[in-house]
Amino acid sequence: MQKQKCVFLDRDGVLNRERGDYTFRLEDFEVLPKVPEALALLKQKGFLLIVITNQAGVAKGLYQRTDVLACHQKLQDACGSLIDAIYYAPGHPSSSESLSRKPDSLMLERAIARYNIDPGASWMVGDSMRDLEAAAKVGVKGILVGEKYGAGAHSVQVKDLREATEKIIQETKKPA
Repeated sequence: MQKQKCVFLDRDGVLNRERGDYTFRLEDFEVLPKVPEALALLKQKGFLLIVITNQAGVAKGLYQRTDVLACHQKLQDACGSLIDAIYYAPGHPSSSESLSRKPDSLMLERAIARYNIDPGASWMVGDSMRDLEAAAKVGVKGILVGEKYGAGAHSVQVKDLREATEKIIQETKKPA
């Protein structure tokens, strides 16, 4: 079976607006502009799309798994159900040990095994260094989006998912 290429995506700050607090209410869950268009382009180029997100508010008792799932359904609805899978880690370091939580890489490892993904042909788009640390642990290239970090924080930094998509497509066209 041929290995697949994938774009792993952090959720808050990449796909939906980062509020600086936990995003779990449907009325607060706002898919960012250009996200559906960017996902459609990646899909056209043959990438699997898999969300990898920490959701520590579950362990903290701030919200329920059903709230997380409702937000994920809203994301799928807004993006034409283009996302192939969504992995989330409900744990929090203060209440439980979890190898799933980024910067650990268990969520990525599970997705790589389940979907027969080629890490060397795959990308992680995140708005935090912990997203990119998790990706690096499994050999996936990272792109940092947003303005959380100053220029030069990572070797590949762009404004948003749309710009990350352009970078991924451009890099994929280059001969190996």
